[in-house]
Amino acid sequence: MTTTRMVVALTALLAGRALWAQAPYSQMAPVDEYLIPDRNAEIALARSATPESISAQAEVMVLGRNGYEVAVKGTNHFVCLVERSWDGAPQFWNPKIRGPDCFNAAATRFYLPIVLMKARLALAGKSRAQIEEAVEIAFKQKQLAPPEAGAMSYMMSKGQYLNDQAGNWHPHVMFFLPLAMAKTWGANLPGSPVLSNDDPPDRLTIFMIPVARWSDGTPDAKAKP
Repeated sequence: MTTTRMVVALTALLAGRALWAQAPYSQMAPVDEYLIPDRNAEIALARSATPESISAQAEVMVLGRNGYEVAVKGTNHFVCLVERSWDGAPQFWNPKIRGPDCFNAAATRFYLPIVLMKARLALAGKSRAQIEEAVEIAFKQKQLAPPEAGAMSYMMSKGQYLNDQAGNWHPHVMFFLPLAMAKTWGANLPGSPVLSNDDPPDRLTIFMIPVARWSDGTPDAKAKP
């Protein structure tokens, strides 16, 4: 995929950030719309974030009415789950969003607690502003930690739905660093395969690298040379 196409795709991925307050996602939908009724289906979707060689031994979490809970114990220090709209998605309350993600050990230690906290607060009916305020307080009280060296995750699921503009976008891997300018990785520059997005509420920058194949080994048909 050319850098121009990647930047266009990233623009679509992030397009809703400035529009999150507009209908139809100006407020939380009924809780049931965020849940996946079939627990086994959610486990399978979570595992699809990464190749089976990783996901088969990973811990898997599923979303319940009060937050995420462990559905399958793991042995390789990876944790897979399906993120929802409040985990940094542009359309904050879009109940259709499903983001299968699989975190390595470093990301599990620092980033997973943020994901779990946001889910608990969202399902408790807190507003976006209240959630962001709670996260900020937790950082100040050192209940949440900054990114660890080597923190990364896989988002390679064909079943991902990242927002209404991007759909399932592209298979990609992500690296988490303390909030920094994109130029530190040469991200978003002509010819660079690296994309980035600053996330001030979570105090980090996410670097994204699209890859050629989905987790099941099939090629990304939308990636054109």
